[in-house]
Amino acid sequence: MATNTYEASTLTLIDGTKIEVRPLKISLLRPFMKKFEGVAAVADDNEKSMTLLIECVKIAMEQYKPELADTAKLEEVLDLPTVYKIVEAASGVTLATVADALSATE
Repeated sequence: MATNTYEASTLTLIDGTKIEVRPLKISLLRPFMKKFEGVAAVADDNEKSMTLLIECVKIAMEQYKPELADTAKLEEVLDLPTVYKIVEAASGVTLATVADALSATE
């Protein structure tokens, strides 16, 4: 008998939409991580960082809520803390862990 072992949680977007978030399936995780890797390279540029994070969330929305997998729609229903929560849930890695790893390589 199979059981689900993934962590899922529900987030509420600015417009009240509720989405269930959990780690991405591998087919979406690959392009997600490719985009996410670029965030460290532009960490000192808020505009570029935000653009990459939104692109990551857009990929995640293909699994969570496909009708929101559009940059303009996302920018209307997200705030920064929610972006971070989605990125963390999608990747299965906390952003603090990523920041620690990046600072250790500097």
